[in-house]
Amino acid sequence: VQLQASGGGLVQAGGSLRLSCAASGRTFSNYAMGWFRQRPGKEREFAVSISWSGGSTHYADSVKGRFTISRDNAKNTLYLQMNSLKPEDTAVYYCAASRYSGGYAPSRIYEYDYWGQGTQVTVSS
Repeated sequence: VQLQASGGGLVQAGGSLRLSCAASGRTFSNYAMGWFRQRPGKEREFAVSISWSGGSTHYADSVKGRFTISRDNAKNTLYLQMNSLKPEDTAVYYCAASRYSGGYAPSRIYEYDYWGQGTQVTVSS
């Protein structure tokens, strides 16, 4: 499956952004999906994930209560609504697809098979 992330940009602290990830090539609904991020000078880290049906989600503590993941299987698109953004949310955000099925929302990098190219989010103070 090919993944194309978009929606990043520059926003002030406290603002909001909505990221999208368009999938193509294979049946999107067969995959659990996740968003990871890589902050400057840091390793890539898990942010949030969603099961193939959307029935289960998993959030990193750092984004819980501020970020919301969703998916539209009819449109082959994954979303990440980011509210109350902080300067420490500045990162390149990657969407990824996992072949794990069922009600599982994976959180580990090795559980993901396909990656998008990333979109830059910059939060100014």
